[in-house]
Amino acid sequence: MTDPTPGRALPLEGVLVVACEQAVAAPLATRHLADLGARVIKVERTGRGDFARDYDTVVHGLSSHFVWLNRSKESVSADLKDPDQLARVRDLIAGADVFVQNFAPGAAERLGLGADDLRRDHPGLIHCSISGYGSTGPYRDAKAYDLLIQAEAGLVSVTGTEDHPAKAGIPAADIGAGMYAFSGILAALYDRERTGEGTTFEVSLFDALSEWMGFPLQYAAGSGHAPVRAGTSHPAIAPYGAFAAGDGVEVVFGIQNEREWERFCEVVLDDPGVATDERFASGSARVENRPALHGAIDAVLAGLTGDELVERLERAGVANARRRTLDEVLTHPQHEQRGRFVEVDSSAGPVRTLLPPITFDDGRTPRMGPIPDVGPGV
Repeated sequence: MTDPTPGRALPLEGVLVVACEQAVAAPLATRHLADLGARVIKVERTGRGDFARDYDTVVHGLSSHFVWLNRSKESVSADLKDPDQLARVRDLIAGADVFVQNFAPGAAERLGLGADDLRRDHPGLIHCSISGYGSTGPYRDAKAYDLLIQAEAGLVSVTGTEDHPAKAGIPAADIGAGMYAFSGILAALYDRERTGEGTTFEVSLFDALSEWMGFPLQYAAGSGHAPVRAGTSHPAIAPYGAFAAGDGVEVVFGIQNEREWERFCEVVLDDPGVATDERFASGSARVENRPALHGAIDAVLAGLTGDELVERLERAGVANARRRTLDEVLTHPQHEQRGRFVEVDSSAGPVRTLLPPITFDDGRTPRMGPIPDVGPGV
């Protein structure tokens, strides 16, 4: 593991987390806790362990999901249907500061691992439950895979093109729930420092993703209709999105105000008159006449290389980015220059992975410990 700066520990050093977790949301929350110094004991099923271990085998025989989510943790295995092994897990929790679980609704309570039972005996415990739809309501017991939550929360309805809705390419509902669980645990630890009391709270994937849907929900409630699916374009701004230069390089840019629009026409299109064309003379007019607008832009961009287009956008002061492939992100100059990729150990050998986003300016580095195999029995 990477050692923190001498003389100052990582923020969560000394905090013990026990997690009965699997898949994505709960492991993401606890991995962030481990990054910050917490000791995380991951309780897995006897045998194959967390079923995310079997999602694929592309990282030297390991699962890409599991590698992403589980570094720096200790693994133990347990059959929670066995009374003796369940009792040993309860003993682990008795010494913990935080307990995280993402069993099916009601399962923790049936095992005696619900908040009422555990916090009665350990009032300082922080008890976090993660579920698909929450512990109440008509969808309480519904299956809750990420795709299903993306559909129910409306994300699929606003993603993709006008003709083809699409799911997000990452598990957005799981990530959202994991991050709210992480922030909730941090808040509960802070509250316990002040009051001495633990906290019980829950996070659902549906609630997390519904919160992330705030803009389109407000848009629909205010306008009476949903934002139009427009690929990389924007329902209320034009031009906005990915545009191809003549050499096939795609560059993403968006015009934020009329001053930028005038500069874009003058410098990028080399035709100031386009800015005053009545079809394009205001933001709403450009949205209404988007096909004609794109045609005028594409005609100019066809004569430019990607580098030339970026140079003109920079000269015009228009924010822009390359639409990069994953291979290009893996070698992105920003990551390379800042040393953002490091190696962590695993039973399959070193694995290259990104440092977490929280960067301390005092030189402390996050814990980047090994990816565990399924641990011994409790």
